[in-house]
Amino acid sequence: MYVSIKYFIYERVEMETNRRFKKAVSLESFIFLAVLALLFGYMGSKMGGVNMMNTLMATAYQLLLDTVFNIMAIAVIAGALSGLLSEFGVIAMLNKVLSPLMKPLYNLPGAAAIGVMTTYLSDNPAILGLAEDKNFRKYFKKFQLPALTNLGTAFGMGLIVTSFMIGLHAPGEDIGIAVLIGNIGAIIGSIISVRIMMIFTKKEYGTEEYCIPLKEGESTDDLLNKREIRNGGIGGRAIEAMLEGGKGGVEVGLAIIPGVLAICTIVLMLTNGPAESGAYTGAAYEGVALLPWIGEKIDFILKPLFGFSSASAIAVPITALGAAGAAIGLVPNMLKEGIVHANDIAVFTAMCMCWSGYLSTHVAMMSALKSSKLTGKAIMSHTIGGLCAGIAANFLFRIVSMIM
Repeated sequence: MYVSIKYFIYERVEMETNRRFKKAVSLESFIFLAVLALLFGYMGSKMGGVNMMNTLMATAYQLLLDTVFNIMAIAVIAGALSGLLSEFGVIAMLNKVLSPLMKPLYNLPGAAAIGVMTTYLSDNPAILGLAEDKNFRKYFKKFQLPALTNLGTAFGMGLIVTSFMIGLHAPGEDIGIAVLIGNIGAIIGSIISVRIMMIFTKKEYGTEEYCIPLKEGESTDDLLNKREIRNGGIGGRAIEAMLEGGKGGVEVGLAIIPGVLAICTIVLMLTNGPAESGAYTGAAYEGVALLPWIGEKIDFILKPLFGFSSASAIAVPITALGAAGAAIGLVPNMLKEGIVHANDIAVFTAMCMCWSGYLSTHVAMMSALKSSKLTGKAIMSHTIGGLCAGIAANFLFRIVSMIM
């Protein structure tokens, strides 16, 4: 009896603290060591142990300088802008105007359209600056907020990817139509990604509770139809809103550092190859090109789905898993060599825009939204969404080509 009561109390305490326990040494310890040894043993055998470690550290350092600070700057500017938009009622207005569109497509409030526009004009984490704003969060229920990671990522770097692809020199290829179709494909992928993600968030959070708890005596109608403003005149309110929003962006930028450095470094080392000379030098951004090699082996599956003109084309979406900027940088040489065409550009645009380096940002973004336990679900949902974006772009391009 004493043992059962003691066990019951232990279980209650464990449930209340939401902590999990395992044996100090279990089977997963040995499995993890085996996987770790296999991964680094493979990279070390290809690159050399010293070069591998030098590349690991150099890549993390360059990511900190080139990527993290860039994302932090984006988050600060986006946070300052979102502060202004919420302070002067623009978010409230767009929520009312766009709810009839966003609700049936994404099951999100109209305010989410601000996140779409912000990330399309900048990068994935820009949506986090909005999510930190109380006047933005109040329109969202708890199950909807984590899906902003997938929504923002699906449109991240949209303008950059679109502008880059349109500017490609490809005589005889209808690049403009291909890029437009790619954008439509990315939208289709975003809907699928967000909808799948919400299957899991509904189970976790339910469907009733709002992100901003109601105050005593306050109704849902009051929450959604009124907005809190700062004290002072218009100029003072504007400056305070920008500074407070920018401060939230700094916090977001700091929160994403572990995810970007830890995850993206490994992804890039598995995606990139050796230096231009073909030798390993220990420089940043070198790697073993394992992911493109895997892509070539499954080309017989990928070709019917994505219509790639060459097996080498798989390197673009695979690289987009870690960095969309690096992915689109591969395209000009492929066009020059004649191994990709307009149909490939449509698929590249859709998948680079939809995935937009999500493996390197999803972990950090979910952490910033305090939904780390759903990170795996978010990555799985977005993987499916990105694949659907590419498939949709491929078949849409074929249909349009037949019509034209």
